[in-house]
Amino acid sequence: MKDESRAKRLKKFALIVPGLLILLSLGGVWFFGSRLSAPAPAAVGNCPIDLACESVEIPSESGSKLKGWYLRGQSGKGTIVLMHGLRSNRLALVDRMRFLRAKGFFVLAFDFQGSGESPGDQLTFGYRERLDAEAAVRFARTRRPDAKIGVIGISMGGAAFLLSNEMPPVDAVTLELVYPTMRAAIENRLNNWFFSGADRLTPLLSVQFSPRIGVSVDDLRPIDRISAVSAPVLVIGGGIDPFTTAEESKQLFEAANEPKQLWIVEGAGHEDLWKFRARDYQDRVLQFFEPILNETAPGEKNDKNNSSCNCLDDNSRKPGDGLDPGTNKD
Repeated sequence: MKDESRAKRLKKFALIVPGLLILLSLGGVWFFGSRLSAPAPAAVGNCPIDLACESVEIPSESGSKLKGWYLRGQSGKGTIVLMHGLRSNRLALVDRMRFLRAKGFFVLAFDFQGSGESPGDQLTFGYRERLDAEAAVRFARTRRPDAKIGVIGISMGGAAFLLSNEMPPVDAVTLELVYPTMRAAIENRLNNWFFSGADRLTPLLSVQFSPRIGVSVDDLRPIDRISAVSAPVLVIGGGIDPFTTAEESKQLFEAANEPKQLWIVEGAGHEDLWKFRARDYQDRVLQFFEPILNETAPGEKNDKNNSSCNCLDDNSRKPGDGLDPGTNKD
């Protein structure tokens, strides 16, 4: 009798445990999704004094008022709009601002909605941020209607640029560590954050996209949109990037129109590529932008008071280890 009762208890326990594990897994994955999409506010503070930035506020159709810095350059030079990665902000762009400014470019750096000092209640991996990317480029065009415009989009920033439906025309685009599809980005992160094979949990994360941000994970496919970019494109990938693999960067490059360039940075992960290889990064980016953007715009005058800066190019700086370039904690 006791054995029979014990057998019943064991059978009941065997039925309950899998259900509890499923509930715990679902709860854990939902919590994980909440952490990933939570806003990343930060006190950015003042622009470095050597850059003499103008603080700007840019209204966006995302509902946010984007906080940013605008640097004046030299006549005959283009404007370059910098777009940071996930859970980062414009502070991560200061080194790029310095070397671009040293070469005379006008520069706009801003915080995406929900990041830095720009208000927002959720990060959307490029979906809502695409509206911010459009607003920033429109701002740059309004400031200098006749000047050429370049874009540097880093990880999510590049995805936001590509996902745009109404991006104003630009003249050159650099895309760094940009995921080709959101589904691949999730799979790569699960396998690297947890264990090989954890990508089997992808459906549990993917299903959260519609209730959280109102769009399917399969709608976030920058690789399907890059062919709409008519401007020259420079695609940069990390040779050992576990989150956006070198092969995925090559796929993004293959999908782009000519003229296009590809640079796989050997030994680099998903990190700030300027910090990883500063001199090479500067040379590659400038060689790409300068022939396209350096053209005198009618009626512009040289801003002699803001034509130079101290530029950092220390090739010995160590790479970061962040989830996205510009952050060392995710």
